[in-house]
Amino acid sequence: MKLHELVPAKGSRQARKRVGRGIAAGQGKTSGRGQKGQGSRSSVGLPVGFEGGQLKLTQRMPKLRGFNNKWRKEYAIVNLGKLARFEPDTVVDAALLAEAGLVASATRPVKVLAAGELKHALRLRVDRVSSAARLAVEAAGGTIELLEAPRPTLVPAPDGAKVNPVESDAEGSEAADSEAEDEAPE
Repeated sequence: MKLHELVPAKGSRQARKRVGRGIAAGQGKTSGRGQKGQGSRSSVGLPVGFEGGQLKLTQRMPKLRGFNNKWRKEYAIVNLGKLARFEPDTVVDAALLAEAGLVASATRPVKVLAAGELKHALRLRVDRVSSAARLAVEAAGGTIELLEAPRPTLVPAPDGAKVNPVESDAEGSEAADSEAEDEAPE
């Protein structure tokens, strides 16, 4: 290839539309502006978003930002420091928390946060636990049973499909374990 052979890619360059150059061009006489009226004049002067006198879309929308998510789940929050009042190895669930007055209702899902300190083992049966609270409970010798399945973390796969990395890793490790067992000498 030589310098004089260089040409732009096909379709990447387009000649500008020359309006008002005769009826054969297709954009002659009125230059695509129609006949008479404000839009046919040389300086239209209409504000952006003008809809002909009808209330603009920007004015029809609600003034305040955001929206109400109708699928939002409200959790009753309980801090670890409040759980220290229970005896060691107690099963702490929503009913016990409601009885102790730590949550308003036993029917609302419960989330445990890590504020405060827990010095003895408890068996938690709750809907959610923060990662710091999980570490603190397990460090104290306690256990956690989640009533609500954890939300999967979706990441795009190379082919564009969404894959749960936790499940795919678990499947891959199980397959690797079974292969290792097959290959192991007896």
